[in-house]
Amino acid sequence: MARHGAFALAFTLLLALPAARAAEQPAGEPIQTANAPTANDLREFRVGMPVSALPASGYKDLACAAEPQHALASWSEYHTCPADAAGRHVVRFAFDDQTNPMARLNDRFQGTRVAGQPVRVFLLLGDDDRLDALRIETDPEARLYLRKKAFLFADQVRARFGNEGWTCAEGKPQGDEEPVGGVFYREHCEKRTPTRHFVLDRELYRHAGQKPDSFVEGTSLLIEPR
Repeated sequence: MARHGAFALAFTLLLALPAARAAEQPAGEPIQTANAPTANDLREFRVGMPVSALPASGYKDLACAAEPQHALASWSEYHTCPADAAGRHVVRFAFDDQTNPMARLNDRFQGTRVAGQPVRVFLLLGDDDRLDALRIETDPEARLYLRKKAFLFADQVRARFGNEGWTCAEGKPQGDEEPVGGVFYREHCEKRTPTRHFVLDRELYRHAGQKPDSFVEGTSLLIEPR
């Protein structure tokens, strides 16, 4: 399989319910797909779901995004995290390899990854005890090779949620900014569906004179209800 195709396959596996988790569902319970009206946005997470329905296992290292040293014992403690400008409490967490059989089969599924790309994942929780939004960011501390490929995550997002309907604005190099390996991105995209508002941003460039392993990079996706 070509590398681009492999990324697409991994993204489908990780954004939808993982196959191993789907197999654990009670008999007769339908397995949701990306096109189903109630499809999840990432694994078991779905914008709008109540906090009480968030998964009790499979995830670890829950902490306040604004105060990383403030660890949480469970999702229900999210109220103890500072609220952002919109009044939402942001919780960061990691995927738990101990509960993911695929992590034992292939290191591409180890750690907190989506589409094979190391990411940081955040839940934005409201005072109404619901998941108000979901944010995924490529990990700036990933290995150099993967950081250079972080811009591909935006392509996989559009493939997963539909290539049509995106409105994008592309920036041009300014000042001493220059491409990385011939590639330059400063892109902001949005898409609205009957139930979702997607906000997708990516950057890839370096400042003149920076070392080869030093550059500006990153892709972020915000999923919120419309």
